[in-house]
Amino acid sequence: MMHRWLVLIALACALPAAHAQAPADALQRLQRVADAAQKLDYSGVFVYQSGKQSETSRITHIVDGGTEYERLEVLDGSPREVLRVNDEVKCYLPESRLLIVERRRRGQAVSFPALTAEGLKGVTNHYVITKGPSARIAGLDSDSLVIKPKDGWRYGHRLWVDAASGLLLKAALVDERGEVLESFSFTELRIGGPVDRASLKPHGVESDWKVHDVRTADAGAVRWQFNGQPPGFLKVADMVRQGRGDGREVGHVMFSDGLATVSVFIEPAAGRNKLASGAMTLGAVNAYKRIAGDHVFIVMGDVPPAALKAIAEGIEPKK
Repeated sequence: MMHRWLVLIALACALPAAHAQAPADALQRLQRVADAAQKLDYSGVFVYQSGKQSETSRITHIVDGGTEYERLEVLDGSPREVLRVNDEVKCYLPESRLLIVERRRRGQAVSFPALTAEGLKGVTNHYVITKGPSARIAGLDSDSLVIKPKDGWRYGHRLWVDAASGLLLKAALVDERGEVLESFSFTELRIGGPVDRASLKPHGVESDWKVHDVRTADAGAVRWQFNGQPPGFLKVADMVRQGRGDGREVGHVMFSDGLATVSVFIEPAAGRNKLASGAMTLGAVNAYKRIAGDHVFIVMGDVPPAALKAIAEGIEPKK
């Protein structure tokens, strides 16, 4: 996910200074956010902003009989839809007449927001969490959390959480100067109550659509070792994807410190040898590419460029 809002500046000037929270209390608040997103029924519209670019999306989420359903529809620009049922994800691209299907092992499917109770355990080792000013978001009263990193390997976060349910209403990713790199905020939201099942159905897929079934498997004894990840970033996923027409396999390894996530993509360098290694920026997401021997490594995530470079330069074949 993830420019200051004028209303928040006004609130910050009017309210007393934030105070640090005990680690146990801070973790409890973050775990409530993770639980609310996975267990509550809700539907709403939110705006994602990265630099001067913004995008409006509609999300619908319900839990029925232990099955989790989530539909995300992009309302601006090219139409896109993502439908998730537990750990099966389907991405609909009408303009390309393409359906991408991916099944991941339990717990690896991306959900909203990307927080898990298990992953949050070590957050207070690397971040200081304070209570910020209250605000009203999408017509709901919210409490806020200000999360500052203890080192230069990660960015800070600001979270606004519905005081009644614990659902995340707004989030911002901020750099070391306090500047917002990216943000999302609900503009409309309904929590609980009946959710129209029709809102979970994608637009029709016609017979001439192409279907890409992305096969994902645990990598197990991966042939690469990672020596450069910053402190606190633990491996949370290690898989191999195969979904292209040429059958080429792409390794995908994910690291997380509980809040920030870094993805490492590994594939053959055939046809890419003329491409230079180095840092790249994709909106608010930084990326670093390294070509070594017969492989290209692309590392990307919502962390400072130095962290990505350290991870990329620390990859080497297992001995």
